[in-house]
Amino acid sequence: MKQQQKTAGCPVEVTLSIVGGKWKLQIVYCLLNGTKRFGELRRLIPATTQQMLTLQLRELEQAGIIHRQVYAQVPPKVEYSLTESGRSLEPIVYQIHAWGEWYCEQNNIEYWQLSDNMEDHGIRV
Repeated sequence: MKQQQKTAGCPVEVTLSIVGGKWKLQIVYCLLNGTKRFGELRRLIPATTQQMLTLQLRELEQAGIIHRQVYAQVPPKVEYSLTESGRSLEPIVYQIHAWGEWYCEQNNIEYWQLSDNMEDHGIRV
């Protein structure tokens, strides 16, 4: 049986503790289009460091948002995909994306660099 954890605060605090920060929702966004290897995620999110991406992936894995599949081969192969819990974030992530586009348009902010990079890798923006 799954042990329940008590957490102080409201559901928004809990949610932000799991997917908050600069990189986690971007990682989830990239994985909505399918399984990715670490190098692919690095190319899709070039502003993050290797160390930070590794840390964020570990935290998302511990929270049950992503699945890390390690293949026993040389060189090592690791793939990341969304779990069912991670997949449930899809409508929220797309809504945040839409709001971000709207906000950029309202405030004359260019966001093309990230969008172009993701479209080059087959990710819907």
